[in-house]
Amino acid sequence: MADANIRISTDARDRLAEVAAAEGLSLRAYLARLAEQALTPTERAERAERARQLLYEWNGYNPTADEEARLDAELDRRLAEAMR
Repeated sequence: MADANIRISTDARDRLAEVAAAEGLSLRAYLARLAEQALTPTERAERAERARQLLYEWNGYNPTADEEARLDAELDRRLAEAMR
């Protein structure tokens, strides 16, 4: 496997290295694991669509885009209220 160089700030590198060390990993192993676990935008969209399908099959729930937006706004409002 070929190596790649990624340019990031030393602060970001040091922070990632500290997180990796806390998990008993080298920075290289930590970044490799992170890359394996991270979902691409396409993968996230596919999972979201599958979750919508399963929810619909389970209980018939199929919100419109407007309903989703209204519910998202309500959740944002409640989270902001809880953070006060």
